[in-house]
Amino acid sequence: MTLCNNRNIIITGAGAGLGRAYALALVAEGAAVVVNDIRRDAAEAVVAEITAAGGRAIASSDDITSMTGAAAIVAAGVEAFGEVHGVVNNAGVVRDRMFASMSEDEWDMVIKVHLKGHFCIANTLVKRWRDQVKAGNKVSGRIINTSSGAGLQGNIGQSNYSAAKGGIAALTLVQAAELGRYGITANALAPAARTGMTEGPFGEMMKPPADGSFDHYAPENVAPLVVWLCSEASAGCSGRVFEVEGGRLSIANGWKTGTITDKKARWNPAELTDVVAGLIAEAPPAQKVYGT
Repeated sequence: MTLCNNRNIIITGAGAGLGRAYALALVAEGAAVVVNDIRRDAAEAVVAEITAAGGRAIASSDDITSMTGAAAIVAAGVEAFGEVHGVVNNAGVVRDRMFASMSEDEWDMVIKVHLKGHFCIANTLVKRWRDQVKAGNKVSGRIINTSSGAGLQGNIGQSNYSAAKGGIAALTLVQAAELGRYGITANALAPAARTGMTEGPFGEMMKPPADGSFDHYAPENVAPLVVWLCSEASAGCSGRVFEVEGGRLSIANGWKTGTITDKKARWNPAELTDVVAGLIAEAPPAQKVYGT
């Protein structure tokens, strides 16, 4: 039996890049998939590739940033396959600009697609799964979110994207804490791979090796973890942010309370220069913001 046999998964932004790689890998492990992409032709091309190989898939181009669109995506999956067991929130956009030059529209677009896009489908599915549990049924739901190294440590020229991806990491922690009682896990990825969004700034660095050796930045390298997270085998894993690059896999360590200095009284502002300097000296150094 394959790892995701009888599992039905929604994948957003699945018309190319990482999303396509996830769809193909999930189907290879027995899943049926809803291939969602704002580009209908791209979604249909991936579905055609899957069905030609004997897999099960349907295309969707509904809007992930509205509850109406999310409901339509979930309904399509339920109608086609009988149930939906997980979502891979993969869709995203970039509008790179230095913070001082960024427009309101550039900020709003990135926050909407990433943060609200992650909310709508997951919220729709969680309500469905919660109702099933309340009716006495067992649920094994999976939410796989997409953060980024930019969200974990920041990236010059991507304040909007970094803020959205950092928010997604925090969202994942809260989802995991709240939803475990229903049999739902929530985890996030911070992948480093060749996609449409990396072609500009990282195109040369991430291009496939000419000698046919291991393609470190191939999106297919991230897909095995996604398959595992979508499966029932991952039931004991929730609230984690995985960094994946090539054959490298790690779990990110988040913010933690550092050394505490307690005066047991109110601080005088003039005292804090030396106090804060001491706290910084004792704190482990943070990873540098990308681009610095």
